Amino acid sequence: MSLLVLSLAPVIIILAYVYIRDKYEKEPLRLVLKGLAAGAIILIPAAFIEEGLGRLPESRGLIPGALYTGFVVAGATEELLKFLMVFLLFFRNRNFNERYDGIVYSVAVSLGFAALENVLYVFRGGMQVGLLRAFTAVPAHAFFGMIMGYYFGLARFVQGAKSKNLLKAIALPWFFHGLYDFILYSQNPWLLLTFVPLMIVLLVTGMKRIKQHQLASAFNPKSESFLELPADEADTTQEDQTSEA
Repeated sequence: MSLLVLSLAPVIIILAYVYIRDKYEKEPLRLVLKGLAAGAIILIPAAFIEEGLGRLPESRGLIPGALYTGFVVAGATEELLKFLMVFLLFFRNRNFNERYDGIVYSVAVSLGFAALENVLYVFRGGMQVGLLRAFTAVPAHAFFGMIMGYYFGLARFVQGAKSKNLLKAIALPWFFHGLYDFILYSQNPWLLLTFVPLMIVLLVTGMKRIKQHQLASAFNPKSESFLELPADEADTTQEDQTSEA
């Protein structure tokens, strides 16, 4: 039981934080849970795809092998599947009605994947693995989701830049995920020195993206987007903010 709690605690904490930061117009919990479930489900095809890709011929040597495993086997497979889930399930959903929602849904899918993956690793490796992954792999998946969701939000609501932002929504998480795994798989002491700085960059980038979309919320009375809302929605949001104050 303790291993299960250890496996899921970082997922719950991070998702709760992202959900709470959506302070102007929260997403239905059923959709957030749907995202978690979808993320967990894609672990199954991801495992088969990664196993197949792992059997393909690759360049000899530790560094080329780490590049292939990090950027192709793990990074490309997992981030593409997450991207497809967010796009198919949420991108055109009527509840996706502000930029920040892209972050909520993308992080939910990413953490659903991380949750099931973490349970499998922790039950196999024990408490030490669980503690290590609570501060590395699970937050990393969340950060990849924040970056993906940021560009999903732009793709949905910035006119004339949909294709460009959808491309970034897959390319940047793929890059950072690949880099993350490459550093670990390389087993190179010099490269491993860059692991903590990379996690800091991901943390800072993720928090910055959250703040940007939170401030730009269409339901934030202080944002320019608020002026574009229908009058009845704007009035309702103003009343909600007054009552909270």
